[in-house]
Amino acid sequence: MTKIKMKKKKAAKITPNNGSQFAGVITALITPFKKGRVDLPSLKRLVEHQLENGVQGFVVNGTTGESPTLERDEIETIFRLVKKIVGKTVPLLIGTGSNSTKETLKKTLHAQKLGADGALVVVPYYNKPPQRGLIAHYKTVADGVRLPVVLYNVPGRTVVSLRAETIIELSRVKNIVGVKEASGDLSLFGEIREKVSKQFLLSSGDDVTAVDFCNRGGHGVISVVSHVIPAEMVDLIARARRGDAKSTQSYQKFTALNKLMGIEPNPIPVKMALHLMGIIDSPELRLPLVTLNDGDQRLLAKELENLGVLK
Repeated sequence: MTKIKMKKKKAAKITPNNGSQFAGVITALITPFKKGRVDLPSLKRLVEHQLENGVQGFVVNGTTGESPTLERDEIETIFRLVKKIVGKTVPLLIGTGSNSTKETLKKTLHAQKLGADGALVVVPYYNKPPQRGLIAHYKTVADGVRLPVVLYNVPGRTVVSLRAETIIELSRVKNIVGVKEASGDLSLFGEIREKVSKQFLLSSGDDVTAVDFCNRGGHGVISVVSHVIPAEMVDLIARARRGDAKSTQSYQKFTALNKLMGIEPNPIPVKMALHLMGIIDSPELRLPLVTLNDGDQRLLAKELENLGVLK
């Protein structure tokens, strides 16, 4: 009897999670409001202005978009408009995080259904989980979806911070493709960078240190100040990623602007800046956030004039 030789199946190759599509400058979009409603014409102008200036992606329903006050139907409307404008030219992330794992999974599945390119998932806030709880939270979400997940570490808002060893462990989980590291702690970034794969996205979430972050091996920034100086941020981050040490010095030109962007909680100052620039009709926010006070408005307007960004 002739024996038939059976070919052995090769073991499936495990490739590192790849978040490269979210590299570069991604703007964490504000949500323009007018008389209490989402101002879609202003949003359209903003997105088109960003694309004209080379921005490489957007986040919808993030902190800067006032996610705590947006309704589900508003998020859908905003996403669909932005998607219609950008098509397939740049990736779109949706913020889906909450302090409930069940709710976060539900929101992330909804983002997947809408056609988002990825989900930005903030560390659960208020209930202060331990690191093993954070690991369980993110694994549960990532295991329940096909959508790429980007971790979002912002301890200034969540109290609890992802530790380096937690991010490193989560970087090995299928669907978790990167981290938005918004602590501003470059030593934490250094610990992470040494232990994760080169394909794992390391994106700054802190505009002040973003260029230095990329000079040290980071892949980009999910930015607020890019609303105001989009072309400049695209240029500076690209230079930093190429290893141009002078990019950090060049960025010092915008030190005063970055300070003003934090003079009151985000997105209060950036909305006023965009209004002064004539890109959005109103600097309106939803309570409990309120518009920038008169004195700080004058300081912001003066700096925008100094930088030549006012029309």
